Parts: sequence; C-alpha cells; structure tokens
Amino acid sequence: MALSDKEQRLLEQLEAALAAEDPKLANTLRGTTNRTLHRRRAAIAGLGFVIGLATLIGGMQVAWFVSVIGFLIMLAATVVAISSWRVVETQQPGRHPETDSAFTDRLDEPWRRGDDAF
Repeated sequence: MALSDKEQRLLEQLEAALAAEDPKLANTLRGTTNRTLHRRRAAIAGLGFVIGLATLIGGMQVAWFVSVIGFLIMLAATVVAISSWRVVETQQPGRHPETDSAFTDRLDEPWRRGDDAF
C-alpha cells in the first residue's frame, strides 16, 4: 500500500530527525553497518584474488617475477577476505562462537578417545 504525499513527507521528517538525534542508530537502520563494510571488503578481496591469479598466469608468459607478484596479490587478498569474513560470521545475530566451538569439541571427543563406536 502506497503512502500519501503527506505521509511520505512526515516519514521523511521523522527520518531526518532520527538521523540528527542519533546518527549511529540511523545508520544501523539504513543497513550501513560494520557487517556491510566487511562483506564489501571480502567481495573486493575476492576480486583482488582473481586479478592476482590473472597476473600470476600472465606472468608465466612475461617474466617469473611478475608471477611472484601475482601470487603475493592472491595471498594478500586471501588474508583480507578471511579476516573480513570472520568478522561477518561472528556478527550474525543468534550465533555464539563459544557454543559453536563447544559443539564441535563434543563431536571430536570420540575421535580423541579412540572410540570406534559412536
């Protein structure tokens, strides 16, 4: 259901007042959160990985040191992507890393004890 012009103006005024009063809450409600930043950073790192791969393959035709540079770009992109993705995973609502690790520890317990039967 569409809003009338009067309701739309009122909503815009409320949004502007909220942004002026509490910018952090306004950004959170808009979706520009730390999580969004890290997702974007992980996506850019993925693009960097592809560029590094292309440089590595192209460097085989040109010179060996170009391939090394491509590998280093891939390595840096991977480190950035993994660190950013970890931040995104730990910020998911309802997710508790302590509980998750305890769960996996319980799954690994029979292997550590050497039990054959589960």
